[in-house]
Amino acid sequence: MQLHVSPSLRHVTVFPGKGVREFIKVRIGSRWVSYRMLFYSLLFFTFLLRFIFVFSTVDTIDGDLSKCSTIGIYYLIINLLYTLKVIYQILDEAISEEEVEPKSDIPQTLHDFMADIKQTTPDAKAFALKLRQMVLLLEQRTRKAKIQEYLYRHVASSSIPKHLHCLALKLANEHSNNAAARLQLPSADLIPTLVDNSYFHFVLASDNVLAASVVAKSLIKNALRPRKFVLHIITDRKTYAPMQAWFSLHPLAPAVIEVKALHQFDWLSKGKVPVLDAMEKDQRVRSKFRGGSSAIVAKNNTEKPQVIAAKLQALSPKYNSLMNHIRIHLPELFPSLNKVVFLDDDIVIQTDLSALWDIDMNGKVNGAVETCRGEDSFVMSKRFKSYLNFSHPLIANFDPNECAWAYGMNIFDLEAWRKTNITLTYYHWLEQNLKSDLSLWQLGTLPPGLIAFHGQVHVIDPFWHMLGLGYQDNTTLSDAETAGVIHFNGRAKPWLDIAFPQLRPLWAKYIDFSDKFIKGCHIRVS
Repeated sequence: MQLHVSPSLRHVTVFPGKGVREFIKVRIGSRWVSYRMLFYSLLFFTFLLRFIFVFSTVDTIDGDLSKCSTIGIYYLIINLLYTLKVIYQILDEAISEEEVEPKSDIPQTLHDFMADIKQTTPDAKAFALKLRQMVLLLEQRTRKAKIQEYLYRHVASSSIPKHLHCLALKLANEHSNNAAARLQLPSADLIPTLVDNSYFHFVLASDNVLAASVVAKSLIKNALRPRKFVLHIITDRKTYAPMQAWFSLHPLAPAVIEVKALHQFDWLSKGKVPVLDAMEKDQRVRSKFRGGSSAIVAKNNTEKPQVIAAKLQALSPKYNSLMNHIRIHLPELFPSLNKVVFLDDDIVIQTDLSALWDIDMNGKVNGAVETCRGEDSFVMSKRFKSYLNFSHPLIANFDPNECAWAYGMNIFDLEAWRKTNITLTYYHWLEQNLKSDLSLWQLGTLPPGLIAFHGQVHVIDPFWHMLGLGYQDNTTLSDAETAGVIHFNGRAKPWLDIAFPQLRPLWAKYIDFSDKFIKGCHIRVS
């Protein structure tokens, strides 16, 4: 006798032994089988196969079984299959509110469940109901634990670590007491290089001194012609003194380093600046409609943990940081430059980036890596629908399946940019999102960037930008080492305790842990 179950679990066929062609087939209603139903079915089959094994053995050993006994076996199997169908129907019923409420008599573990079944020997319906209650309880506990994990990660990633705060304070003190920490960057004789388009110009916007030091050091250390590299570091008013002190005391010659605060740019200090206005409005809207992290967790009893995690991420301070929005003003910030490479402060450069200037942009403004194609389906599966709300009529005109691209390491042709209305388009869509109570997208500068740069993106090789090192640990160390630039985008930044330990050394190797400021603030390898 043989038992055949189709892969979709829609057909169960029983073949008698000894070459008899007649068979018994039971058809279960066509439906999509979820992971939960698959679990239920496999669990039941562990009970069913015990009987099938006995019947198959009897049929093989005793070839002289009477026709009557064989029919009895088939009759019993039909009853078992009917029982399976009853259990399937019970498990497939909609979950009621009463079932969601915790009960004291629900088995807490598989061992308790098996002991209860052996003691009470329930019928098929009672068995299915108890199994259903137990799985629901475990689902609730798993969901609660996952949400707590996301909440703790949100708190950890949103807070300023003590060692970073310490470093900024020590450098600020050094800036005020030590003339060597107040050197003009760059020196007077190198100022002409800041507007010389024969140099390779990189822009880094950051208010994190430690992160900026790693980006700068990794960029220059891996450069084949460092004397042709100019790094423009933009920071805010409060971080300017610590940033200047660090790069005055830790020069990266022969490369040229410029440290400048936003308030030192003429155009930013005159009149009303759209980026500041947009940030102020965005902060008010988020405060009104989002609530705090505790409110987000408390109000969502049915949403998936991943959805709640996305809403928590919308509260991240970086989305209200001027450093995160300033890239949209690159043409105004550097009116004399034709091309720059923009760098986020959570990246590490592992190769010479001067080759980026050899890429033909074909008249496009933004050179970026696409994020919908690649071996890592978790990271490289982002399309417009991953970021934009296509149920809104304003978004419906775009293609939801269009491939998204990455911020973090971008080539910007400023000459081509100045011929477009990209910046105005960016602010138009920011305003539309604010007017709609953040219903077009929930967080970040990438969604409006996808719209503003639409049709102006030149796709570059994925080698130049590997993403995801800050929100998933599937990336291996060997794979990350082969990329030109690695990006710790996500919550698990390499300077935080929640960083993935196997990936953090790629960032930490550009820190001198014997430096007096690093040692004084107890910044360690792990």
